[in-house]
Parts: sequence; C-alpha cells; structure tokens
Amino acid sequence: MSLSDPLGDMLTRIRNGLMRGKSKVSSPNSKLRQRVLDVLQSEGYIRGYTETDFGNGKSEIEIELKYYEGSPVIREISRVSKPGRRVYASVKTIPNVSNGLGIAILSTPKGVMADHDARDQNVGGEVLCQIF
Repeated sequence: MSLSDPLGDMLTRIRNGLMRGKSKVSSPNSKLRQRVLDVLQSEGYIRGYTETDFGNGKSEIEIELKYYEGSPVIREISRVSKPGRRVYASVKTIPNVSNGLGIAILSTPKGVMADHDARDQNVGGEVLCQIF
C-alpha cells in the first residue's frame, strides 16, 4: 500500500493508540520517522521505540507510549506541513507552541530537531508537527 503522507500516518497511529490507552503502537519504518521519534524520546513524550526487521527490505517500528498518572503525556499531536501544503519557517518565525510548554519538530539542513534546538543552532526549516 502506498501512503502519500507516511509521517502523518505514524502521528495518527500514535494519536489513536493514546486515545485507546495502548502501551505500544507499531508503524512501518523509515529514516524520517526514526528521527522524529528520536526527538519525541529526547523531549520525554514517548518511552522509546524498537525496530523489527522482517527481511526482504521491510521493517517496522514499535513505539512505547508514555503515560503520567493514567493520562497520556501527549495531549495533542498534529501535522503542520502536509504533502499538499508545505510549511516552512525561518529562525525568526519558528512557532512557539503553547507558550513554550509544547514543541514543534522541524526538518532542517542540520537534521530533524525540536524548535528550541533550531533556535539555538540558528536554522530554520520545514515545520513537520506540533506536540503539546
């Protein structure tokens, strides 16, 4: 099956898993998805993820969701830049999510990173998603 928005698919799987109270969700593997999950893990929004290789070039990511006192750590996760409408931000226009309580994940020339890291490294890029 061909997906037009693989990152949006992964975010939707995470959102659906959190609504159902699942401890783990799985998604097909890609480098972009891994980089976004690295940012989510370093910022404390997920416990972690593991890769499973099925051979013949196919692999899957199993994402461990994180809860605090029974409620999900991720309250809302949304895709910003979509295949039909790409959203780019310079250093000065990087969005501040929930007055700094949330994060925006950007794809920059220096890699995929959180909004505060992009400001520190003085780079802009494509705003992939927002989490709070």
